[in-house]
Amino acid sequence: MNGLNHFFTPLDWLVVFGYLLLTTMVGHRLRGKQASINDFFLGGRSLPWPAVSGSIIATEISGVTFIGVPGAVMALQGDFTYLQWAAGSIVARIIVGLYFVRVFYEKDIYSPYDYMGNKLGQGVKKLATVLFTVGSILAQSVRVLVAALPLKVVTPLPFEWCIVVIGVFAVGWTLMGGMRTVIWTDVMQFFLFVVGGLVALFWMISSFDGGWSTLFSSAMAAEQFDGTTVNKMQVFNFSIDPALEFTFWVALFAVPFQNLNAFGVDQLNAQRMFCCKSPSDAKKAIIWSSFGQLITVLMLFVGAALFVFYQKNPPTDPLIMDALKWEGGQPKNPDNVFPVWIVTELPTALRGLILAGIFAAAISSLDSILAALSQTTLSLMRRTDHEHSAEEHLRLVSLSRILVLVWGAILTGFTFILYFVKEKTDVNVLPLAFGMTTYTVGPLLGMFLVALLAKRRGSIQGLVIGAAISFVLVVFVRTDVWVLFMSNGLAESLAQLPTYELVGDVVKSVKSTIASVWMWPVTTFITIACGLLLGKRDSSKL
Repeated sequence: MNGLNHFFTPLDWLVVFGYLLLTTMVGHRLRGKQASINDFFLGGRSLPWPAVSGSIIATEISGVTFIGVPGAVMALQGDFTYLQWAAGSIVARIIVGLYFVRVFYEKDIYSPYDYMGNKLGQGVKKLATVLFTVGSILAQSVRVLVAALPLKVVTPLPFEWCIVVIGVFAVGWTLMGGMRTVIWTDVMQFFLFVVGGLVALFWMISSFDGGWSTLFSSAMAAEQFDGTTVNKMQVFNFSIDPALEFTFWVALFAVPFQNLNAFGVDQLNAQRMFCCKSPSDAKKAIIWSSFGQLITVLMLFVGAALFVFYQKNPPTDPLIMDALKWEGGQPKNPDNVFPVWIVTELPTALRGLILAGIFAAAISSLDSILAALSQTTLSLMRRTDHEHSAEEHLRLVSLSRILVLVWGAILTGFTFILYFVKEKTDVNVLPLAFGMTTYTVGPLLGMFLVALLAKRRGSIQGLVIGAAISFVLVVFVRTDVWVLFMSNGLAESLAQLPTYELVGDVVKSVKSTIASVWMWPVTTFITIACGLLLGKRDSSKL
């Protein structure tokens, strides 16, 4: 208990759990038959493309966007430059829709990894599945953590119970109806994200003298506590500094690679396209999901409005100041700003509805990855690409549900571990966990492109070598591995490399001179080159 829980009334809790129960009932009513793994993992390939598109958006948003984007704008030097990445994201979705989707419907397959296995051998399928699993466990656990930590601050529930609520509903929805329930509940989350963001934005705008004009004038010439003036609504950054992530050049040349992997190769999103009735519907679903970037725009405006609100109404309540780590006119914990504002400024019931959106964002991330991990694990344990009897299908569905429970326990456990490490050590686990995907994006995309374009010339040996080289390269660009063992001597040694520079005087460390996002295209090309040039393709592994 931190003191802010007195703002959260029983009526708010009634709204939160009422919404979650309503969503559960809708998911139950729309779950359809579950007589085969095709029904459980692909929704019988019968789901309407607008629902699939909404599900893709809801999964993409997660608690990181709903909470983190407003916090990033609120933070010192924060602005709208994150929006530049939308350009690369949209380009990638169009490419996935035009070129990737058609091969997903050539055979009765369940994932891009099945496709890679058909083209390049079962060894490639196993390697891709392992890379996907490793990258997903930490990344999705930390998404749950990001959503649960603010809930711990603003609600009476301790952190452990926030995680339990998220985990129970995520596992329950996935068990209930597989991907069909996951997608329809995601559609409800999509609408709640939109409503929650709009309500918050217009509520704050209505409190400003001058309304929108005040928002723009104040946010575009925002004076920071350090005396600098920042345009919080600046979108474009044409800097050629390789250490910066949110630049026009990163958006144009690096982000498309990350999103080609995220939407076309990562089973988390690709599984949704397999649920459509036809390739044309799947193409519509992924391309139209580009409009989800409008929610990012909305949350950026919420962040700007939060900055103006607290600039004009700085907190004086010690409990609120403590929750925000308010110091010198600026929150030191910007990720808590939006949840704290919701609880302390919105009226009863309305605050419960929007906080239900935060719970929903975390649940949406978790149930999506549960379905994806369960399918890929089942595919390694059993052959799913040939005909099964009705009785065999029922056994496979039962095994799939067991795998959902197992992965639910594993991911929930990882979330607790991340929280423990965060609280008990100086290691910043959030970038560490998110950074895991940097190690896998290039190799996974490279393997898929070899399968798609190379006409059976790729080799498992070459792809393994490419993935290993990529891993080592990323290790020497990022700092998250080295911080675990950092010492003055190690820092001075690493600083001799062109990818690091020394920081600190008494206690020394290093920082990267090259943003790790540039590793997305670099490791993709490395994996492709090694897969095509090194080793021989062994057809006996097919």
